[in-house]
Amino acid sequence: MATTADFRNGMCIELEGQYYFIVEFLHVKPGKGAAFVRTKLRNVTTGRVLDKTFNSGVKVDEVRIERRPFQYLYKDDMGYNFMNTETFEQIPIPAEQIEGVQFLKEGDIVEVQIHAESGTILTAEMPVHVVLEVTYTEPGIKGDTATNTLKPATLETGAEVRVPLFIDTGEKIKVDTRNGSYVERVR
Repeated sequence: MATTADFRNGMCIELEGQYYFIVEFLHVKPGKGAAFVRTKLRNVTTGRVLDKTFNSGVKVDEVRIERRPFQYLYKDDMGYNFMNTETFEQIPIPAEQIEGVQFLKEGDIVEVQIHAESGTILTAEMPVHVVLEVTYTEPGIKGDTATNTLKPATLETGAEVRVPLFIDTGEKIKVDTRNGSYVERVR
């Protein structure tokens, strides 16, 4: 059990049978009335963000989460199969529980969040940036680097992102997995 005084960003709590991560919180002490805590909570399974206000001192159930590295092996009808890099056990994880799954390629290491008591998998997080090869894009025009114009490009994982005009097929680029945006060209 934890109280609202124990809240911190990234903390996982159980609320109405669902698990939520605290995205941000603010202790408010108005001039009149009792103090309260205004929070933004992200649902672990759906990813939806919820605004919730707690009275100060309210007890909530804190959920202990363990983070473990897993390596992506292959995809089949059960989902995406991963191997624990410490114990070498293999587990399938559904695509809905993997953030940035469209940028996942074989051999990538993801951080899996596991409920400590029950051992159930909550989410799998990709690294913030991944380096991928462009498999197809329209050819760029020489000297067309002054504008901020973007064109579609297909990556080796099949994902499509918007890249600057000077990027060609066969080049490697760094992509932000949180929003799918182009970061930079990698040499």
